[in-house]
Amino acid sequence: MSTTLIIASALVAFQAPPDTEKSRPRESVIAPGAKLEKVFGDAEFTEGGAMDADGSILFSDIGNRILRYDPKTGKTTVFREPSGRANGLIFDPDGRLIVAEGANAGGGRRVSITERDGTIRTMSAGYNGRRFNSPNDVTVDSEGRVYVSDPRYVGDEPRELDFEGVFLISQEGFTIPMDVQVSKPNGLAISPDGRFVYIADNGPKRRALLAARVGDRGKLYDSKVLYDFGKARGIDGMTVTTDGKIVAAAGAGNKAGAYVFSPQGQLLEIIPTPEDPANVEFAGDNGKMLYICAGRSLYRIRTTMTGFRQWPRGR
Repeated sequence: MSTTLIIASALVAFQAPPDTEKSRPRESVIAPGAKLEKVFGDAEFTEGGAMDADGSILFSDIGNRILRYDPKTGKTTVFREPSGRANGLIFDPDGRLIVAEGANAGGGRRVSITERDGTIRTMSAGYNGRRFNSPNDVTVDSEGRVYVSDPRYVGDEPRELDFEGVFLISQEGFTIPMDVQVSKPNGLAISPDGRFVYIADNGPKRRALLAARVGDRGKLYDSKVLYDFGKARGIDGMTVTTDGKIVAAAGAGNKAGAYVFSPQGQLLEIIPTPEDPANVEFAGDNGKMLYICAGRSLYRIRTTMTGFRQWPRGR
């Protein structure tokens, strides 16, 4: 049911909280008796993943729509079409939907925000008067500051930026490039205590999980590699648990799955998936149900972990 990989020691300590679990027998992150369940399988390519206040899961179909899966009815419906080539999704502390809209035909190449009344507006469309390459993923801190990764994987539109990076969209509306030494940033997540932003650098030069410190007014610095995938497929999207674990969509073929890391970068376990995964999100009343966007499908499995989110709190 699962493949457990235990590494003799963490690759990099990085002054993260001490790993008190090392000396104890480790239990599986999969709940007893739980099995991976496919709940939807008719997308072009699933991505994103964000739990709404009613417990439903919003997720992107890169074919240019956002879908909504309702666990109460088991039905999946269209939430938004077209979506501006929506990719990563997240709700901010005020319950507003933040969307990374990518490139390619119909792509918005912006970070949009949907207010609670349904109004959609642009948070940022680029930096220094130049449009983004293709916003890929977003994460948000407790103050409402947004981080966005901006690589270019697909799309023939002319590029206006000569680099692929991570940007901070401040509360004042400024878009600021972060000095995090990445070549092709992908998934993003912020630690529960707000001290680190985790970054997937996933391109031909490097496939690694990085942690960058959060400094004054949300600026990132001192990024370090927590885990290096070598030549294997690295991380696409990721999320975190209340106790600081990093859960990431990574791997391909017989190594595809949700990879669970300690805050120090130790690989604890892999939850295998039959399709190559793109993103993950916790949901359910107790926050222990892990949803996995993979290939054309949406999967879920009960875990012993509890997902962390800025909103809605307590779910």
